[in-house]
Amino acid sequence: MSTEALSPWREAWRVFSSNKAALLGLAMLAGVVAAMTVGPSLYGVAAGDIAGAPFTPPFTDPQLWLGTDYLGRDVLAGVLIGGRATLLVGLSAAAVAVTIGVTIGALSGYFGGWVDLALSRVTELFQVLPALLFAMVLVTLFQPSLTVVVFAIGVVAWTGTARLARAEFLRLAHLEYANAARAMGAGHLRLMLREILPNALPPLIVSATLIVGAAILFEAGLSFLGLSDPNVTSWGLMIGSNRRNILECWWAVTFPGAAIFMTVLAVSLIGDGLNDAFNPKLHLR
Repeated sequence: MSTEALSPWREAWRVFSSNKAALLGLAMLAGVVAAMTVGPSLYGVAAGDIAGAPFTPPFTDPQLWLGTDYLGRDVLAGVLIGGRATLLVGLSAAAVAVTIGVTIGALSGYFGGWVDLALSRVTELFQVLPALLFAMVLVTLFQPSLTVVVFAIGVVAWTGTARLARAEFLRLAHLEYANAARAMGAGHLRLMLREILPNALPPLIVSATLIVGAAILFEAGLSFLGLSDPNVTSWGLMIGSNRRNILECWWAVTFPGAAIFMTVLAVSLIGDGLNDAFNPKLHLR
């Protein structure tokens, strides 16, 4: 690969690495991922096991760093294990949303005409639907599981990516390099996947990053309402199961909530950094 092909990405990394807030978000997210990956095996306590007396306050027992909940379950073990499900749902739902959004947006922007009109109306229909309520309906219609939650979040979160992809494909489809590839006999699929999509990736990457944070909040909200797999520990499920004892056991709600806050904040900082990194006007300044 030539130096010229790498230079835009190197320039983007230069701008991103000069953004202290973005680097802080990257470090925070790396810390969260590391804790969720190796933390449970190092800590050695299962999230669902009874580890001590109920309502044990944090930092009072050297074996129970963050205390226990109303059943006596270890809060730290729940935070470490629950983060895996929360992050998995967030990343998977973002992947589903981006796949749907890019597909619909690319077809709409590339072909135009009645295809654009029909797909734009579909996008607008999903935009006006109340996202959380629609996701709740989808989860309720099927047996609550992580797969259903991922699908429900992905179905309600793709519209912004679709509009962005449509704008990019509409702008790029008739540029000189696309016309040259078309004149050389490239088909629609090759033009869309090999010529246009790589040049439309930067804003789509930013959009995907922001969807991850939104999907984590969606998953937490659905789990809080009991609309997730009750057999899989997640941060939202921890908050929901302990909400009735929040006055006596505030730590069982506070620490999972703090984990959600830190993770979403980290993803948002990274998204803002990527937005600046892929902004050509900022590069010119």
